[in-house]
Amino acid sequence: MKYDESHGSPYDRGSADSYYQRARSPHYYPQGSYVGERITDLTLEQLEAYNAGFNDNEATQNFKDYGQE
Repeated sequence: MKYDESHGSPYDRGSADSYYQRARSPHYYPQGSYVGERITDLTLEQLEAYNAGFNDNEATQNFKDYGQE
């Protein structure tokens, strides 16, 4: 399935949470990442997109390198 990957979208926020190795915390920003209100009351479709973004990034193991060993 193809999801909206624009900055702030549920898919984008899910993949970002995984990338930075944060816990799942479904949310999105309708006006773009960190612009306007953080929305946490997601529809089922938005929750599916958030989880897909998180899971897709987990599958590729594309995580931020914090320089720790």
